[in-house]
Amino acid sequence: MRLWLNRTGDIPLREQLVTQVILGILGQELTPGQRLPSTRELARRFGIHANTASTAYRELESEGWVELRHGSGVYVRATRPAAPLSTELAVDQLIGELAAKGRRLGAGDELVRARLRRWLQAQPPSQWLLIDPDPELRAIVMHEMEQALGFPVTGCAPVECEAAAVRSGAMLVVLPSKAEGVRKLLPPGTELTILKVHPVAPALLEHLERYMPDHAGELIGIASRWSEFQRLAQTMLIAAGMAPESLLVRDATQADWKRGLETTSGVVCDAVTALELPEGAFPLRFTLLDEAGLAEMQQREQAVAAAVPGL
Repeated sequence: MRLWLNRTGDIPLREQLVTQVILGILGQELTPGQRLPSTRELARRFGIHANTASTAYRELESEGWVELRHGSGVYVRATRPAAPLSTELAVDQLIGELAAKGRRLGAGDELVRARLRRWLQAQPPSQWLLIDPDPELRAIVMHEMEQALGFPVTGCAPVECEAAAVRSGAMLVVLPSKAEGVRKLLPPGTELTILKVHPVAPALLEHLERYMPDHAGELIGIASRWSEFQRLAQTMLIAAGMAPESLLVRDATQADWKRGLETTSGVVCDAVTALELPEGAFPLRFTLLDEAGLAEMQQREQAVAAAVPGL
């Protein structure tokens, strides 16, 4: 088996050894019963301390990948570990099997890598990727998308979307206020869907005015992990006639944010915070995404699914 160690990277040498042995087993490059290099051999070949190799082998033994035979050496176990593989290792196994089959056909690793990259680039998207710098706002929008759409939804900060691997297989979406900045980070011609949202201030005011006439003199809560939502809700409630002292504002990123909300007549909140309110609190849930925009995204999913049987 070919092993290589990167001394300049952030991954410890022990972890590199463990990972490569596991990949060798999953990819059938290391077969059951095969003897592995001794700790002394590894130390001499790579100029590492023998304890590093020994620790890696003990970790592999404890996880059930190899067995240490005293006086004989280290061998690949005849059976795989009983515990199910993680998603990452399961994918590694598929890739390893592909590489092994490619070698049997006479295809070199570089050809396999090139064809795999080309195949992945040719595949239609299978998920949504929300690009936004605010992690709390991102979580709220992702939740609303997940409730309405069928494809998985992931998110990242704008600086992360510059990496092709992050964008791979995804339909990119962004809130209107961030669209110009995100476009500058993407390669020319990259498709970017701008989400349709409710104009927060007027839509929230209309939402509250339907509730306020019967509750203007009562204690009203405001709760969100998104600080801008807290600010807008407070402004709109005061504009709707609420006295500032009748508002109980809670930042849901704080440990004690639920305190007192059960005593309010209602809690103005976003879609995520609505799920976390204390028992007895009545949610006045406000959603950001426009229903017509979500319907268009549903149609796009259907078009992708129709083009790819089985997706």
